Amino acid sequence: MTLMDPLANAITNIRNNELQVNSSCTIAPASKLIGQVLTTMKNENYIGEFEYIDDGKAGKFLVELAGNINQCGVIKPRHSVKKDEFEKFEKRFLPAKNFGILIVTTPKGILTHSKAKELGIGGRLLAYVY
Repeated sequence: MTLMDPLANAITNIRNNELQVNSSCTIAPASKLIGQVLTTMKNENYIGEFEYIDDGKAGKFLVELAGNINQCGVIKPRHSVKKDEFEKFEKRFLPAKNFGILIVTTPKGILTHSKAKELGIGGRLLAYVY
């Protein structure tokens, strides 16, 4: 099986395990991008701790699930967003105001949309979680 989008596979894996009420899941292959997205999700309390496991290949992440995710997914195509355009995408991908996060890659690293708004920077949308 070839992986077209490892980030999409990782987020789908988390969502599927969350729906099955599992306590943890394994994400392979690991990448810096997936690690940073997981860190953002952990900081927002959507997932518990996660650790990187070196398996001699690409590596993998073992993620503890907190049961806090209703829905999550990647955003394709990865839209560019200016610092004052986040509201349009919040309306499109999130169910209510101040509920859930958009994960954005910015020049300052991977952030939530609210942090990017605070810093006054735009970027590209990667995923949503609520």
